[in-house]
Amino acid sequence: MTIQPTNTMLQGDRILNEPTISCPSCKTEIKLNESLAAPLIAATREEYEMRLAQNKASMAAREEELKRQQAEIAAAKEDIGNQVAEQIKLERAGIAIEEARKAKLLLSVDLEDKDKKLAELEATLKARDEKLTEAQQQQAEFLKKQRALDDEKREMALIIERKIQEGLDAVRVKARSEAEDGLKMKVAEKEEQIAGMQRQIEELKRRAEQGSQQLQGEVLELELEALIASRFPMDIIEPVAKGEFGGDVLHRVVGPAGQPCGAILWESKRTKNWSQGWLGKLRADQRAAKADIALMISEALPPGVETFDLLDGVYVAHPKCAMPIA
Repeated sequence: MTIQPTNTMLQGDRILNEPTISCPSCKTEIKLNESLAAPLIAATREEYEMRLAQNKASMAAREEELKRQQAEIAAAKEDIGNQVAEQIKLERAGIAIEEARKAKLLLSVDLEDKDKKLAELEATLKARDEKLTEAQQQQAEFLKKQRALDDEKREMALIIERKIQEGLDAVRVKARSEAEDGLKMKVAEKEEQIAGMQRQIEELKRRAEQGSQQLQGEVLELELEALIASRFPMDIIEPVAKGEFGGDVLHRVVGPAGQPCGAILWESKRTKNWSQGWLGKLRADQRAAKADIALMISEALPPGVETFDLLDGVYVAHPKCAMPIA
């Protein structure tokens, strides 16, 4: 006989299922009410709870068996690990012994090889020492010959130097004599020029006293020319002609051996007031005259200059500083 729910009924908001029993013979469905179903439900519950208890006991037994097996497996693993460790220890000891034997054998072979190489090196060093001794002897012979050759060279150089010195002394004496003769002639010419300039200065002074401004300037130029010529008798003093590049005197410096050393363009000013435009004009005159230095002598000096200074590439000086600067 089976029980199955049928005839669903709606009571209020709940749905209830009424169980039925099917007759095994006639297949008639008989509705079960609470009084008929209670014994069957109780018997079914008891059977189910008994089976559930049996299942729990079986599962507990299985868990205990599983724990026991796991403990056995862990013990077996530990035993195997101990055996493996012991085996590894034994194998390591064997490997260490074998490696020590191999190392000892290699060390013996290495020592024999090093002894052989040491013997070869000693033989090589001995041969090199013999060659070095021979080379030192040859070097000593070479140095001896080199010293002898150097002595001969120094002796020859000394003889040549003496002969050259004797020739130079003769040349110097001759050159000094010729230079002195030429200097005397140049000094005489300069003295004659100075005398002529002084005569011109006296004449110009005489004319300047008559009040001519142009003559006063010429007198100043001639005085400057004469002063330069007297202080530097070996140099060439050229007065600048009117209408040329400008300036008053072109002073060509001559060295002791008569070689030209450069040129100075002189310009003199005798005014009461300074003009800044003088510098630019004198620089242009310097370029036209191809002079190395431009020197302006003026009683009126720029502001801030007391005796002399270099302004815009031009030396500016009071008349009392002219010759020291030159």
